[in-house]
Amino acid sequence: MTQNLIRQIETMEALDGVCRKVSGWVGRATHSAKVKNALSGTWLGHQLHPVLTDVPIGAWAMASVLDVTAGRAGARAARRLVGVGLLASAPTAASGASDWSDTYGPEQRVGIVHAVCNATASALQAASWLARRQGRRGTGMVLSGIGLGFTLSSSYLGGHLSLVRGVGINHTAFQSTVGEWTDVAALSELGEGKPLRGTAGDVPVVLVRQGETVYALSAVCTHAGGPLDEGKVLDGCIRCPWHGSCFRLEDGAAVRGPAAVDSPRWEVKVTDGRVHVRSASA
Repeated sequence: MTQNLIRQIETMEALDGVCRKVSGWVGRATHSAKVKNALSGTWLGHQLHPVLTDVPIGAWAMASVLDVTAGRAGARAARRLVGVGLLASAPTAASGASDWSDTYGPEQRVGIVHAVCNATASALQAASWLARRQGRRGTGMVLSGIGLGFTLSSSYLGGHLSLVRGVGINHTAFQSTVGEWTDVAALSELGEGKPLRGTAGDVPVVLVRQGETVYALSAVCTHAGGPLDEGKVLDGCIRCPWHGSCFRLEDGAAVRGPAAVDSPRWEVKVTDGRVHVRSASA
């Protein structure tokens, strides 16, 4: 039944107008590279949002546990936990909104419902905190319980987005390793600063020539699987044409979000006018 409900949400095209408008607002707010990197987790090495979600979920869950098991003796601690969850919900929502703004179609529709559930949960927890502060513990407990229900429902949708729809995963995680030097292109095919796609085994790679040096990275963007070979080379980096993630050619490091994971680098050698590559980890 739950999966049927999610599939219905995925096909609700009526949500697209709201999604486009809100994602446009978020896109403008996160246009700065510093803001995008901070919210995407580029500095962390993987997406920031899943890390932050543990704090409000954990705090609100433990507040309800204290409500049920500790009685009035735990009332002060429970109120503090509700407050901690509220404080943590702001950066959690900001990082989630940044990630969501780079999705489309079914993922974006489920994501907007996920966000509405989270916003409702936060509003209920805020009302609970105020009620507890005013001495209305029973009301606060009820509000927190309902809010936790919305949080758990939202968490299920978030898990669906990550584990079923693949939002936020590293799209190069399961690429095979190529240990042997593999011929992928003629050196003459490489124009200065012009990306060229090749294939090593079953792995697509992007080649870029700068002066006498040829660089090679996996051609699939780690963020959402975009084709890096269709991107632009700027300041020693290649930029994904889909969402603007940038990777340094020298070592594959992600230098601009929304990508948070480095692109796999390939070793390169040129022999008799042919470009050969192999996995750098080989």
